[in-house]
Formats: sequence, C-alpha cells, structure tokens
Amino acid sequence: MREFVFEVRYEAAADELMDLFIETPEARSTTFLCSMGNAQLWRLDRIMGPSSAVEEATALLTGSEYNQLSVSGRACGGRHYSDILEDGPHRSLVYSYFEDLVHCDSIPTITNRYINGALLFEIIRQENTERWRILMEDDKKVGMLYDTLGGVLRDGLSFHFDRVSDASGPLLALFDSVSIRPEQRRVLELAAERGYYETPRQTTLDELATELDWPRSTVSYRLRKAEAALVDGFMSVN
Repeated sequence: MREFVFEVRYEAAADELMDLFIETPEARSTTFLCSMGNAQLWRLDRIMGPSSAVEEATALLTGSEYNQLSVSGRACGGRHYSDILEDGPHRSLVYSYFEDLVHCDSIPTITNRYINGALLFEIIRQENTERWRILMEDDKKVGMLYDTLGGVLRDGLSFHFDRVSDASGPLLALFDSVSIRPEQRRVLELAAERGYYETPRQTTLDELATELDWPRSTVSYRLRKAEAALVDGFMSVN
C-alpha cells in the first residue's frame, strides 16, 4: 500500500467551513472518505471543539448550500445525502453520501481520473490547513495527479506537497476500536483541549470540574477510566 500526503491551505474567506477552523484554532475535524469511481463517494466527518464551531460545521456539512467537494471555481453536480450519527456539545459525527457527481473538481474525483480502484482518504482540518492522506495500491500516475491538483485550485487555496511513500501508521484514530463511554470521552477531550496533558499542565482537575459542573471526584474517576481504556486499546494492537 502506498500513500500520497499533501496539504491544501486556505486564505480567510476562501471557504465557509475552513473559515470556522481559522476563526476557532482549538476546533478540528477528522474525515474518513472512500471514493468508488469518479461519480460516487461516501465519508464520515468527526468535528471537535467549542460547541458553536461544532454546531456551525455540522450545519454546513448537512446543508444543501455549502460547496463541500469542489476545490475549483466550479460546483459539483449530483445528489447528496447526509445524516448526523452523533450530536453533542463539543463533537459530532456526520455521514455523507454523494452520487452522480458531474464535472466535479473534488480531490477524490480528480484522484480517480489517474488512480484505478477504490481509494481511501484521510483528511485532518485545523486552522487554515487540510492535511490529506490518500491510500492506494499503485502510485504510477501520482505525478500527473500532483500536477492537476496544483493547477485546479481556485483563488485562496494553495497546494503543498509532503511525500509519496509506503503507507505507515493507523488510518484515523477516529475509527480505532477503543471503546470509551460518552461521559468519559467528554472529560478526556476537554482535558486534552485545555492542556491537562501538556508539560507543565495548563489546567487542573478542579478547573475541569468547574467547567463541566461535575464533582472533582467524578472528573478524576472518569478521566482515569478513559485513560485505562486507551492504554488497553493500545496494548491490544502493539
């Protein structure tokens, strides 16, 4: 398996969704996408961050007005279906399905013009950057794909090559098999967002408890349970 990794960087006002991440640096999204030919694809978007940014991003991804796919000045035709699989104050999970894509200048459909077979895509969005990772069996025409992607981007978007190499590492921690209860996940994510795991720590259990409006003992217990689940999950695959 080979991987093609690159970034697309956005100027302010070039894209509604990316503007949310530019304006809210602590927000981010991770996406798993499968392209099935040049006219059909599905994807899962996990959005995480402050509730207002999560709510606005979810509305864009499930609405009909936002141009979700095209990176050129031409909108994609076709049909779009979406469903919210998880909806919380600081995270959501959105499923989207696209079919009958016509004259679509999206990165997946452009990739399918050069690379045969089903393709897997990982996209991480934060601040002004989309980081793409495309997994493929054959990278013979990646050079042509590289040239096309760099030339098709509309004003306000820029292409930045990283590497073409053997695939390494897991595909999206979002879909790892670690099972964490929602209340444990909530405190774990808040702790990470507030810098609890940084050195030196940027927040305390008392501050987390105040923000969550939970007893300190509850925060400590749920955080320990979440950490234990992550360790167990890590040990089971290493």
